[in-house]
Amino acid sequence: MKLDLETVEHVALLARLGLTDEEKATLQDQLSSVLDHISVLEEVDTDAIPPTAQVIELQNILREDVAGAALPVEAVLKNAPRTEDDFIKVNAVLDQS
Repeated sequence: MKLDLETVEHVALLARLGLTDEEKATLQDQLSSVLDHISVLEEVDTDAIPPTAQVIELQNILREDVAGAALPVEAVLKNAPRTEDDFIKVNAVLDQS
């Protein structure tokens, strides 16, 4: 399936990509190749295959929730961009007006 240049430009616009004419031509060939590969996959008969959301069985790995020692205040504040006294200072998230 050969994509036309107009379709490539539309996809680039949706992706907010500014492309040169040379890049558009390259993408036209590459996207056409991807669609050719997908069209081969569409020919595979999948009627006997049940739909699945996960191909391998998942298992929760849980551990006991045990409180441990807290980090020293100095160690926590060392990585904060702004501090005041023993607190991390952040920008206000609610409008005060």
